[in-house]
Amino acid sequence: MSRGSGITIGIDIGGTKVLGIAIDANGEIVGQHRVPSEVATGGVEAAITTVFERLLNEVGVADAVGVGIAGLVDFEGRMRFGPNLADVLELSVRDQMEAATGLPVTVDNDANAAGYGELLFGALEGCRHALMVTLGTGIGGAIIVNGEVFRGANGFAAEIGHFTVRADGPLCACGERGHWEAIACGNALGRMGADAVADGDGAAIAAVAAGAPVTGHHVADAARLGDREALAIIDEFADNVALGLAGLANIFDPEAIAIAGGLVEMGDLLLEPVRAAFARHLEGLAHRPHIRIMPAALGERAGAMGAAAQARRVIRQPS
Repeated sequence: MSRGSGITIGIDIGGTKVLGIAIDANGEIVGQHRVPSEVATGGVEAAITTVFERLLNEVGVADAVGVGIAGLVDFEGRMRFGPNLADVLELSVRDQMEAATGLPVTVDNDANAAGYGELLFGALEGCRHALMVTLGTGIGGAIIVNGEVFRGANGFAAEIGHFTVRADGPLCACGERGHWEAIACGNALGRMGADAVADGDGAAIAAVAAGAPVTGHHVADAARLGDREALAIIDEFADNVALGLAGLANIFDPEAIAIAGGLVEMGDLLLEPVRAAFARHLEGLAHRPHIRIMPAALGERAGAMGAAAQARRVIRQPS
């Protein structure tokens, strides 16, 4: 495989899509390929290889490959556990990809890769200490310490959705009760809306849903129409989000927090009450510098761009 092009490829494996992006030495996107997850048949390895090969055909040459994948990824590039990827357990992603591509490969958790992308190219550019939080079906995140992604002793750090905020809270998807994710992810907002409809208090939400199962998007749509019940639900949900953000801020003391994921599409409808609630929960608010809370900038490209940037660190120099 050709070397010295300055081009690296990043591949983000998500629950709904496999996205590959090629960037040059300046971080400019020079190639992109996206396929729905159901199209990428044959397992995770085949999905990564397929997107890589199509991107390579587009850009011609590459120096290294980075992969971001949802789950516990160790420092040897092994996907130890992937709760949202069927049959992924103890998968040696790096070794298999290096054998398939002939290039050096890095592998990291997808949220870590996305956080690195936002640090280099997006909303967190210029920060040394920051957090990226992904509010979607669940909650993911990345912790930036001294300008680097913090990965912990084994590579598994920043599973930020899975710390307990309410011991008697709802059951989390992981099986534990009262985790932050269980009260502050997109599914939680949908559940709150559905509960209101079931109690007879969410007429506008039910009207927007039009017979379909209530989701967080229906709650947001009703709130945009000015429905007081929907707005009250969003205020309560925003407090749940802020509760976890303030806990993380008290621990890590970030300059800024970037919010990514599907819920960020709500814009200030969500972010303004989150900022207000965050101020109420944060320790010593009047005695510390302001912590910015803003939407992430790169959208679905963050993980692939971050993975491509991570790959730059292992480029082998021509002999």
